Amino acid sequence: MTHVSAGAPQGALALGAEPRQYLTFMLGGEIYAIGILAVKEIIEYAGLTSVPMMPEAIRGVINLRGAVVPVMDLAARFGREASVATKRTCIIIVEVAQGGEQQVIGVMVDAVNAVLEIAAADIEPAPSFGARIRSDFIAGMGKVNGKFVILLDASQVLSVDEISALAGVGERALAVEA
Repeated sequence: MTHVSAGAPQGALALGAEPRQYLTFMLGGEIYAIGILAVKEIIEYAGLTSVPMMPEAIRGVINLRGAVVPVMDLAARFGREASVATKRTCIIIVEVAQGGEQQVIGVMVDAVNAVLEIAAADIEPAPSFGARIRSDFIAGMGKVNGKFVILLDASQVLSVDEISALAGVGERALAVEA
């Protein structure tokens, strides 16, 4: 486990005082991170059950100790080509608040790296341009060993309402074509 820490948190973004620990992972050759408090567990990718009429970003569902958990392909969510599962592919089980209740969602990533501790002083605001993902998906940019790590806003990236709306648009488009 790698820990990187700088001085006392000052000038923090609207990220709150905690968490300052982030789970880092690889996706399309880039390093991303998500607040560790949102992460419930990390599991090995072992195949999914596909569900018809789901948005492209939802690859399917898994059975997690008797609970049906939807799995999102983060690459597809970012508007990229769907991920190809490899032996390092993992599913990060994340819990986010949606409409006043907690929603458990699996996130398919290329590989999980480490847990990093990043001081608030080492977190910069999200860039307004230049990132390869929507700026509202980015909570900030963490400086770690002279490099930037993209800190994701889990509630934005995993917005069930937005994904459902996208699915509805796709279904309506198919109905119009028929």
